Amino acid sequence: MSQLPSSETSLLARDEGYWQRIAAKYAVEPGPINLEHGYFGRMTRTVSEVYQQHIESINRLNSLPVRQHFEQVGSVEVRDAVAGLIGVAPRSVAIAQSASAALQSIIRNYNRLQPGDELLVSDLEYDSVQNAMDWLARQRGLKLIRLDLPHPATFDNIVQSYRDAFVRNPRIRLMALTHVTHRTGLVMPVEAIARCAREHGVDVILDGAHALGQIDFDLEQLGIELAGFNLQKWIGAPLSLGVIYIAPGKLDAVDADMGEVRYPQDDIRSRVPYGTPNVPAWLTLPTVIDEHRAMGGSRLKGARLNYLRDLWVAPAREIDGIEVLTPDDPRLYCGITSFRFTRQADQVAMAERLLKEHNLFTVAREGSACGPCIRVTPGFVTTPQEVGLLVKALEQLA
Repeated sequence: MSQLPSSETSLLARDEGYWQRIAAKYAVEPGPINLEHGYFGRMTRTVSEVYQQHIESINRLNSLPVRQHFEQVGSVEVRDAVAGLIGVAPRSVAIAQSASAALQSIIRNYNRLQPGDELLVSDLEYDSVQNAMDWLARQRGLKLIRLDLPHPATFDNIVQSYRDAFVRNPRIRLMALTHVTHRTGLVMPVEAIARCAREHGVDVILDGAHALGQIDFDLEQLGIELAGFNLQKWIGAPLSLGVIYIAPGKLDAVDADMGEVRYPQDDIRSRVPYGTPNVPAWLTLPTVIDEHRAMGGSRLKGARLNYLRDLWVAPAREIDGIEVLTPDDPRLYCGITSFRFTRQADQVAMAERLLKEHNLFTVAREGSACGPCIRVTPGFVTTPQEVGLLVKALEQLA
C-alpha cells in the first residue's frame, strides 16, 4: 500500500471492514481481551509460516547456507531492507538483539566523556536505559542527573524542563530520550528537545522501541544521530530483533563493542556484540517489512491505534475516580495511554480486578514521578466493542 493522504488515512483507520480483514491475518488464542499489546507484537500468519519454514530449513541444512550465503550476502540484504524501513543509509544501521541491547551498546561504548561530565535521564526512560546510564556514570566518574518530567505534561513544559536542566547542569554531555514512553505512552517532543540539546552541546540517544511502526518519523528531521529500535513490537517481527542506528558522521563517537574486530572500525556492525544470530528470524524480516507496508505502514497503523485509544480515553476522562495521565495534545500521544484509579492506591490490584472481573488484560506500571498507573495498549486485532467493555469496567470499578 502506498502512502495515503492524511484524510484517507483517517477514514481507513475507522473502517471496521478493513480492520476485520487485517485481524484475520493473525492467529489469536481465545481468552481474555488483550489490551497489553505493548510488550511485543504478534506475527501475521504469513510471517509465522515463513519463519517456521526458515527454522526448518536452517535446522536441516545447518551451517552450510549460513557460512556460504547468509554471512556474506543474506545478512547484508536483510540489513539494507531494515535501513529502507527506517529511511536511513544502510551503513548507519546494524541488527541487534533488541532495542535495549542496541541502546546499551551505544551507552557503554560512547567515548566523548570526561570525568566530571554529566549524564541526563528522565523518570520515564526504560529501566534498562536508566540502569545503563547509572552504570556509565559509576564506571567513568560522571554525575547522573535525574529529571522528573512535569505532570500534567504539555508540549511547552516538557521542552522547558529540558532547557532548564541544561542551564542548571552545564556539564551535561549525553542524555537518553524516549520517543514513546513505556509507562504512560507520552510521546516526547523529540525534535524540539534535540534542538535544545544541540544548542547546549549535548548528544541524544533516542529510545525508539515503541515509536517504530506506529509513528511516522524522519531521524534527520528529528535531529537524532544515535538510536535503538525494536522490530518485535509494532513491526511484527519474530522475537530477538532490534536495530542500532548511528549516523555516519557520529560513528567515531561510539567505540567498537568491547574491542570487536570482526568488522572494520568504520563498519557499524562492530558496535554490536558479535555472536550467532537467530538466522531464521533475520531471514524472515523482508516478509515482515512487506506485511507492515501492506497494512498501510506506520502512518495507518498509528492512526488506527490512536482511534482505538480515543474511543476509551474520551469517556474515561468523564468518570469520577479515573485520572488519564497521558495528554490529549495529538503531538504528545499515540495508541498507548495510561490511567489510574484515584480512589484506590494499589494499581496492581486494580489491574488484576480488570482481568478477573472483566476479562480485560492490562499491565500496571510504576516508576513515573507522577505515580503508579495502568497501561492500556490496543492492537491491530482490537475492536471498538472491546474498547467499549473497558469503559464499562472503569465505570463499575472507579
